[in-house]
Amino acid sequence: MPLSQRWTLTRYLIEERRRFPGASGDLNALLLDVSLACKAIARIVAFGQLDDALGSVASAQGGSVNVQGEVQKPLDVLSNDIFIRMNEWSGHLAGMASEEMDAPRQIPEAFSRGKYLLVFDPLDGSSNIDVNVSVGSIFSVLRAPQAVVDSGRDVVEADFFQPGATQIAAGYALYGPTTMLVLSVGNGVAGFTLDPNLGEFMLTHRDIQVPADTHEFAINSSNSRFWEPPVKRYVDECLAGKTGPRSKDFNMRWIASMVAEAHRILMRGGVFLYPRDTKDPAKPGRLRLLYEANPIGFILEQAGGRASTGRQPILGVKPTELHQRIGLVFGSKNEVDRIERYHHEPTTKDRGNPLFAERGLFRD
Repeated sequence: MPLSQRWTLTRYLIEERRRFPGASGDLNALLLDVSLACKAIARIVAFGQLDDALGSVASAQGGSVNVQGEVQKPLDVLSNDIFIRMNEWSGHLAGMASEEMDAPRQIPEAFSRGKYLLVFDPLDGSSNIDVNVSVGSIFSVLRAPQAVVDSGRDVVEADFFQPGATQIAAGYALYGPTTMLVLSVGNGVAGFTLDPNLGEFMLTHRDIQVPADTHEFAINSSNSRFWEPPVKRYVDECLAGKTGPRSKDFNMRWIASMVAEAHRILMRGGVFLYPRDTKDPAKPGRLRLLYEANPIGFILEQAGGRASTGRQPILGVKPTELHQRIGLVFGSKNEVDRIERYHHEPTTKDRGNPLFAERGLFRD
C-alpha cells in the first residue's frame, strides 16, 4: 500500500473514537503520549552505548535494585523516567504505577489530574540488552475509581486492583529490527510500524488474529524439575512429536523477552508458558499481573487467543498487591484450553512416558 494511503496512529484512534460520539478524546491523547514515550525509548535502544544519556547513567557507581529485588539496568531507569515525564503533565491521568517503582506515582500538584490510571513495564526483557535481542515496553490503561476522579485525592495501591477485563486499552512497543506498536482499545488488535523518516507510527497490521492451532510452544525448560504435573504432561506430549499422543511435531522457542514472545505468537500462533512452579513456593509465579500478564492477556484475547493462569482466565483475577506475581499461559486458543484442562483433570503419581499414560493414546 502506498504511504499516502496508510493510516497513522492518530487517524486510527480518531476512527475508533467515532464509535463513541460522546467520547472526550482524552484516551486518544493519552495513548499518543504513550506512543511518544515509546518512540523516545526506541531511539535510545537503537543507539545503545552511543547515546550520551545512557552513558551517563551507566557510569554511575554500583546499581540500584527495584521492588522486585532485581538489579535495574541503566535503560530500565531511563525508560521508566521517560514514561513518567511524557505522561504526567497532560491532565489525563490520576496516577501511574510501574514495575520499577515501589509505590504509585502521584501526579504533581502543578498539573491537573484526569480519569485514567496508567500501568507499565517500561522495558521488558532488559536482560537481553547486552546481547542485542529484541526488548519492549508494555502498558495498560484503567479507569480511575470515581472517588478518585471526584475528589482529586492522591491514588493508593488499591485503586489499581482491578481485574484485567476492566482494562480500557493495552499495548506494547517492540524494539527490534523495526519498532512496532501493538494496541487494543477493546475493538480487536492493530499493529503499527514506526516510519523513521516521518517519525510516525503507521498502521501496517489491521485486525491481527492468533491462529487457534499451533505447532510451537515456548517455555524455559531449565525449570522442568520444578514444573507441576499438568505442565510436564503437556510438554512431554509436545516433545513426543508425531509418535506421541498429539500425532504432530512441535518446535520449541524461548527468547526470554516476553514482548518478543507475545509478538511472535500474535504474528503466527504458538503458546507461551511461564507457569506456577515449586522453585520458590513463596511466589505463585514469575510474571507480574498488573504490568505484564494483564496487558498481554488483554491483547491476546482481543486477537482471538487466550490467556490463563493455567487454571483460570487471567483477565478474571482480581489483583491484591501492586507487584503481585502470577503464573501465565497465553497463545493459540486450543492449546491454552488443553493446558487448562490438564490442570483440572486428576493426575497420576507418575505419568512417565506419555505414550503409556493412563489416558490412552487416542484421547483428544
